[in-house]
Amino acid sequence: MTSCPLSEREKEILQLVAEGFSNKEIAERLYISPNTVKVHLRNIFEKLEVQSRTEAAMLAVRRGWIEPAGMEAPAAPVTPQPAVSPVSAWRKVVLLMGMALVALLVALPELRPPLSGASGAGKPALRDLPPERAPSVSGIVSGSARWRVRTSMPVPRSRLAIAVWDGLIYVIGGEASGVVSGEVDVYDPEANEWQRRTPKPVPVSNVGAAAVEGRIYIPGGFTSDGEVTDLLEIYDVQSDSWSRGAPLPTPLCGYAIASYGGKIYVFGGWDGKDYTARAFVYDPQADAWDELTPMPTVRGFAGATALDGRIYVVGGYDGSAELRTVEEYDPEAEGNLSANPWRERAPLRMGRAGVGVVAVSPWVYAIGGGWQTYLAFNEYYDPQADLWTPFESPVLGEWRNAGVAAVGNSIYVIGGWSGRPLGLVEEYQARFVIMLPMVR
Repeated sequence: MTSCPLSEREKEILQLVAEGFSNKEIAERLYISPNTVKVHLRNIFEKLEVQSRTEAAMLAVRRGWIEPAGMEAPAAPVTPQPAVSPVSAWRKVVLLMGMALVALLVALPELRPPLSGASGAGKPALRDLPPERAPSVSGIVSGSARWRVRTSMPVPRSRLAIAVWDGLIYVIGGEASGVVSGEVDVYDPEANEWQRRTPKPVPVSNVGAAAVEGRIYIPGGFTSDGEVTDLLEIYDVQSDSWSRGAPLPTPLCGYAIASYGGKIYVFGGWDGKDYTARAFVYDPQADAWDELTPMPTVRGFAGATALDGRIYVVGGYDGSAELRTVEEYDPEAEGNLSANPWRERAPLRMGRAGVGVVAVSPWVYAIGGGWQTYLAFNEYYDPQADLWTPFESPVLGEWRNAGVAAVGNSIYVIGGWSGRPLGLVEEYQARFVIMLPMVR
């Protein structure tokens, strides 16, 4: 039998998982909190390099670390347990059926079904499945001490653009139940309130936004006619009005976007025919686009953020798989013939497409994913150590194409898709500030 990397407590929990018990039921049986169960499960997923309870249980059964559900264990003194309810018994049946299906899919990878909204090799994934068709793969769970639920967005939607200016979060466009939206909603984190603003003239989804000097720039996008556009629309925060800028060099959607040094950088995406590695920079002062050195990796639906003079492009989707790829771009090295502005960094712990990426110094945070893999945790990156570390997620299974923004020491995750369009707003306390009294 292969050496087991799990602790005795982890094996005990995984045995109960294999027997069909929920986190709450496991907690009651072991006299621990449900949150402690979740922590153990995350550790189990990491050690076994799996992404779901079912995969973990199957692997452990196959290697002889736990007993298959329904088989008698060797005789031993046991502590009487509460009777199993009909619901728990049914859950065991469903779990066994699920484990058998996973075993088949592992043996036959070509039969493995994608999660909602995913597409085959080389094809775009520009719309989510309608809610009534989307498989139930996700769950919203209670947050930890660092996550808290805030006032929901007026209309649930995903594939949206998000930007921060003067402490307010602007949520623009996106997709709401299969309909491309032009709505503009503004969230005030301090008041925990939403306000409506003038809609974007051309509704688009699969877009991003960047704010520079009181204006929010939304390039490209996927229109309600099913076309990819090169249009650049600009929202003026002060006047609550819209204007147009120079169009993108090519129609584009599903790109990663970041602002740095008063300019706007756009990486990858879908150009209407293929996923691309092309990169562009927009100068608001000159109202002009320039093409940059392309990314090493072709991809769309990645996330990007700037930190300490570098831009990090994280995750993405290449038409066939969610990517763990992380590439660092040095704007100052662009145009230097003796230096490549791109370099590869440590990969994510799991592939993430439709990921939200934001920086709260000194770290980069990657939140969401679950396009084809099971979302079990989020991650933060330490550029100095070149290391990704997991942290808890309040939504499991899939949570992709949400808006992610930082205000002060908090990260706000707004909307997204988890088997259905979401309107939720989750706040994560990335850093704590401790005020010490002055000693006189």
